[in-house]
This record gives sequence, C-alpha cells and structure tokens, in this order.
Amino acid sequence: MIDTIPKVTGIDASYYYAADLQRATKFYTDLLGMEPSMRYEGMVSEWTFPGGETFGLYKPHEDGPIQTSHGVMFAVPDLEAATSQNKARGVTFHGELEDTPACRMSFGEDTEGNTFILHQRK
Repeated sequence: MIDTIPKVTGIDASYYYAADLQRATKFYTDLLGMEPSMRYEGMVSEWTFPGGETFGLYKPHEDGPIQTSHGVMFAVPDLEAATSQNKARGVTFHGELEDTPACRMSFGEDTEGNTFILHQRK
C-alpha cells in the first residue's frame, strides 16, 4: 500500500500563527536578519532562505484565542553569538544552551508566545 502513496520530497514551509502580525513580523525580521520575501498585509509574512526553505507567519481570520506553535529550528553558524545578540535586543530564552552529540541549541520565545530554537549542527 505504501508504494501507491506519492513520495514527499521536502518541506515547503513552516508557519506560526501570530495574533499581532506586524509586531511578529518585526521580531522575525530582526531575528532572521532579513526582510520578508513575501507579504500579504494583515494576513501573511514569509521569509525564504537561500536553500529554498521558507518560514512564515499567518494571522487567522477568526476571533478568539490563537494557539502558540513550536518546533522550528533556525540554523546559525555561531550559537553563542546569535543567542547573546538576541538576548541583548530583549529576546527571551529559556534554560541554558543545550549540547547534544549532533548539535547545540538555545530555546527562545517570540512576541506571540511561540517558541523556536537557534540550532548549530556539529
């Protein structure tokens, strides 16, 4: 049966919900160090990296509580520098830097309560 299912070839985009899209767009523009590659005012902001990976923010149309998201790992070449620079501009990080056999990570939180990871492969 698995042979009949089309093969997934990659991840096109990963999105977080944002209650305040303008505020969250500024946060990620600063965090990522680049302007959004696409914007639909009041609805979507999206950043596409040189390798084609895309991260975006989406403001739902419905009123009511917005669920927070987590799980996106942003690649950085120098984890200590990226973490300290973002702490200096007021970004909240939780816990200490984590060191695993495969990578090093720091765990941050955006203006909307979504969590993210700054990630450096070994």
